[in-house]
Order: sequence, then structure tokens, then C-alpha cells
Amino acid sequence: MKIWDKIKEKPLIRNLIIFLAILGPGIVTGSVDNDAGGITTYSVAGAVFGYKLLWTLIPSFIILAVVQEMNARMGIVTGKGLADLIRENFGVKITFFIFLGLLAADIGNTATEFAGIAGSMDIFGISKYLSVPLTAIVVWILVVKGNYKTTERIFLLFSFCLLSYVVSAILAKPDWQQIGTAFIKPDMRINKDYLAMVLGIVGTTIAPWMQFYMQSAVIEKRIKIEDYKFVIADVIIGCIATIVVAFFIIVACAATLHQNGIVINEAKDAAISLKPFAGIFASQLFAFGLFVASVFSATILPLATAFYVCEAFGFEAGINKKINEAPQFYALFTFIILISMIIILIPNAPLIAITIWSQIINAMLLPVVLISMVTMVNNKKIMGKYTNNNFQNSVGWLTTVVLIALTLMLIVSPLLSFLQKHFLKS
Repeated sequence: MKIWDKIKEKPLIRNLIIFLAILGPGIVTGSVDNDAGGITTYSVAGAVFGYKLLWTLIPSFIILAVVQEMNARMGIVTGKGLADLIRENFGVKITFFIFLGLLAADIGNTATEFAGIAGSMDIFGISKYLSVPLTAIVVWILVVKGNYKTTERIFLLFSFCLLSYVVSAILAKPDWQQIGTAFIKPDMRINKDYLAMVLGIVGTTIAPWMQFYMQSAVIEKRIKIEDYKFVIADVIIGCIATIVVAFFIIVACAATLHQNGIVINEAKDAAISLKPFAGIFASQLFAFGLFVASVFSATILPLATAFYVCEAFGFEAGINKKINEAPQFYALFTFIILISMIIILIPNAPLIAITIWSQIINAMLLPVVLISMVTMVNNKKIMGKYTNNNFQNSVGWLTTVVLIALTLMLIVSPLLSFLQKHFLKS
């Protein structure tokens, strides 16, 4: 008691202790952005466009910070998950169709994470028929047998391990002058491939399922509005970590693969291709980062999905609950892990098609989720005096409109090409 009295007399130490206790949701949610799909997107962006798309990381950071802050604030003020709030304010029918699409996309996304595990371990000579089942078992035990505090500490360790990409990029000896130019004088183009990559980078930064996980994690920690400023710090640190890792992945691939005209389709290809240009150590570090990111996301994705589906339909959910207290939560988590693992172990499974369709569903559902969020966070009956300010609303609505416009452009562009080719011939 005497020790705590002394601490209370020193606000700096007291605030540091509170911050360390709250630390977690923002950093974990931000870091899990850099999953196998995200690493693939950033790797391809660097390999194809060099440093030219680095500018997209600035708006991505602003969008991510604003959206994550809204989620955290809603969770703290209402004490309810995003799925709960959507069901209460928009009805069961709309909720059902939103979550049916999200469930399908998340199974595909989780399968992509297991593909990342298989690909990264293959570089170290370990077969996917060994690495994937073993990882699935470890992930299942971590969530089902662990508790929130232990699980979150492991997640934070995973987040730290993603900094291996910084070393890979430095070993690639990038051109820092070109990097600076890419931010100061961005090279913007209006063509299908460029727009697709911009949408991919922004889309992988704010995937729909993240919003549900962030809000659930805040509730799980029972954070109060008095500690809101510490949550903001956690969110900002998480966003910075996300963008820093993305930056160094793009830089590593731009400095080596783009300079030498190497074409890649997935993150595994980037790790292999780095070897002759940046050395075996850089290649192995890239593969290690891919493995950590994939395990991280293969845990978070099914967990987040189980959280928001159970919340949406009124079932008990939470890592701190026993299996008999939340049977639907753990059953759904186990189902997603099993299905995703089986997909990867099927010989010649169409992994690229699964990844693409998962991202398409994500892109279609993200504006729906954002519209729901921004509408609710401005409702004084839900948020009281903690509604959005003008800046937050501007970023929220602008992001929604831009994402819808980019998605429509990508859908319309191939359609116009098809019509021109087959029906509008001169």
C-alpha cells in the first residue's frame, strides 16, 4: 500500500503503469494488418512499382488511426462490440447478410494465412503437411486453453518480431533519395493496375474484421473512459508500427526485385527472390517475418470472426470464458481453423483464387461496415457527448466514398474492356 501511495505522488510513473496495463488492443490490431495477404500486397507493390506507391502509406496511416480510434471509443463508451451495435441499430436481417459475407471472406483469409505458414516454412525445408497441422494445433491450444492476458502478451511479442523486415530492407541497400522523392513528389497514375494496387494497399490496412476485433479487445480489457488518452496512445503506436513494417517491406522489394525486373505473385516468392540480391540472411529474415505474421493472423482472424458472429446473434464470447460458458464461440473458432487448414492441405488448391475472392468480398463489405460505424458513432443516443468531431467525420466519410469509387472503377473497367472487345468492334 505504501508503494502505491508513493507511485500516486508521481504522475509520470503512475501514468506509465496505467498505459502498460492498457497497452495491447491498438498495437495487436494494427500489427495484424501485416498478415500474409498484406505482406504479399506490399511485396508486389514494391516489386512492380518500386518506390512509387510509398505515398499511399500516409493516407493509410490517417485512415487507420481515425477508424481504430472510433472503434476504441465506441467500445469504451457503450461496453458493447461492433456486431452487437449493428444488430441493435440496423436489425437482424441486415446483420445476417453482412456477417455471412464476412464469415466467407474470413475463412478465405485464414486459409491465406496458413498458405503463408506453408510457404515460409518451405523456404526452411519443412513440408506444409507438417508445419500447417502443427501450427493449427498450437493456435488452438493458445486460444482455447489460455486466457486473454497471456494471449495478448504473445501477440505483442509477435508484433515486435515483425520488425525483422526493417533489417531485410536495410540489407537490400535502398536508394534513400528516391524514397524521399516518392513522398515529396508522388507519381500518381490513372490506370487499372495502379488503382488496383492503391486499393489493395488501403484495403489491407483497414480490413473489415479488424474493426470488430479492436472493439471486442477494448471491452475484453474493461477499459474505462477515464483511461481514454492511454487508448489513443496505444492506437497511434499500433498504427505507426503497421506503417513502418509496410514501408520497409515495400522498400526491400523495390530495392531488389523492382531494380532487377523480378516478377512475384506471393510473399514467399519475394523471400526467395531476395536471396541473390540481398543475401541469404535477408531472405531468411523475410521468410521468418512472413511466418510470424501468418501465425499471428491465423490466430486473430478466426478469433475475431468468432467474436463478432457470436456478438451479433447474442451468444457468449471471450477468451476468458471456459468452453462450457461459450460453446458456440469456441466451436466456430475451431471450425474456421479446421476448414482453413484442410483447404491448404488439398493438393493444387486454388490459393490465388481464394485470396483474390476474399479480398473482393472484403472490399465490398468494408464501406458497409464503415457507414454503419460512422452512423452509430454520431448517434448521441449511443455515444452521448463522445460523438465524432468534424475531422473524424470528414476522414470517415471520405474514406468510404473513395473506397466505393475505387471498387466501382475496378469492376467497371474490365466490364468496359469486355464490351469494347466483343460488342463494340468497328
